[in-house]
Amino acid sequence: MNTTFGGKPHVLILGGGSVGLTTASELRKTLGTEVAITIVDPRPYMTYAPFLPEVGAGSIDPRNVLAPLRKILPGTKVVTGGVSAIRSADNTVVVTTEDGAQLEIAYDYLVVGLGAVPRLLPIPGLAENAIGFKQVEEAITVRDKILANLAEAASTKDPKVRKRLLTFTYIGGGFAGGEAVTEAEDMVRDALRYYPDLHASDIRFVLIDAAPFVFPELTEDQRAYVLNQLRERGIEVKLETFLNSAENGVIKTSDGDEFETDLLVWNAGVKPNPILMDEESSDLPVVTERGPLMGKLDTLADLRVNGAEGPIDNVFAGGDCAAVPDLASGEGKFCPPNAQHATRQGKRIADNVARSVQGRPLVDYYHKNLGVMATLGMYKGVGRLMLGDKEIDVRGLPAWAMARAYHVYAMPTLGRKAAVLAGWASNLVSRRDIIGIPQSADPRAAFELAANSGPKKK
Repeated sequence: MNTTFGGKPHVLILGGGSVGLTTASELRKTLGTEVAITIVDPRPYMTYAPFLPEVGAGSIDPRNVLAPLRKILPGTKVVTGGVSAIRSADNTVVVTTEDGAQLEIAYDYLVVGLGAVPRLLPIPGLAENAIGFKQVEEAITVRDKILANLAEAASTKDPKVRKRLLTFTYIGGGFAGGEAVTEAEDMVRDALRYYPDLHASDIRFVLIDAAPFVFPELTEDQRAYVLNQLRERGIEVKLETFLNSAENGVIKTSDGDEFETDLLVWNAGVKPNPILMDEESSDLPVVTERGPLMGKLDTLADLRVNGAEGPIDNVFAGGDCAAVPDLASGEGKFCPPNAQHATRQGKRIADNVARSVQGRPLVDYYHKNLGVMATLGMYKGVGRLMLGDKEIDVRGLPAWAMARAYHVYAMPTLGRKAAVLAGWASNLVSRRDIIGIPQSADPRAAFELAANSGPKKK
């Protein structure tokens, strides 16, 4: 099937995350109906990833971190499917929909915001037993698993089973992993008041990272503060330690430790969408030197993709899958993969596409980092603010409040902002829910059990 949009310039956007959603929204504001816009993503919604740790801790309703693309982008065609091939030489992209059909979509301008996927290592048992933390479905599963384990552990008399059920292991001490484990620990501590048969000493949270520190984006003093906070709360932090094996739920680490766990959460790095590295699937140029930029699209400061013979004038890229020069940080620096940059790059891409359509000169992307903030559970946080040439460290309640305020501001749509705030207010009154529903992963289980438990035919 060949899909074309005659009569108007057609902007095809790959990825419905921060880059894709922002680009489509800003383009519609700037050019109105002068252009046709199509956005492609396997999910018909954008996930606001900075809120996932709070989803995993039951502080935010999962639906309230999702921005439905069709609702937010009226007049934009949304194709639910995965990108199978990018042929910039022919100005076409092949998309495979959920039912297996292939669409060949022609474009005048292409925007690539395919994001990143977990960077897995060939560790025995990892692929079979771990879960990621990049999608809302994963955060929900982690929350339900932990809460269900508390209920099961309170009911068992077997000390070995209880120990396994109450051991939760997180790999990766960056912002994503650090926030995920601290928010989860905070949830468990809050839930224990309802479990007289369990004690805080029964719970074991383990955070493992190969680096010599946690939260690498922070200053040395702030890292030490976070590490002290984690250990004071009973979170076991193993630094400069590798996961050697996770077979059958048995964790073996490079420091010689071995223990059983019932939950393994992988947050140890990401890589650009694999399709970009596959020369048979994509003809767009990527960085091939080993390092943090490997596999990312070679991108110019004006966010055009840089081809072998110069800029590809009608292809733009941003976000986690693009190596974007960070002009505010100096020569040779590249923008870090975070929502702060992705959203602003989306705005710049939209403006530059509009400029290209109208025959005006393009503008380089420039954004001075505003700082970083992280929550460490209810009323706890840490961060660093950039005010001009000054850096200000923030800790505790002020950092927590500032992080929440910024993310509510950045969350798309007024309705979702209001829903998040209402949920937080409700938690202050009634506390977080302590019900885990692991069966949600297999909702037909009860029905199938009933169907198989009836009288047998003779």
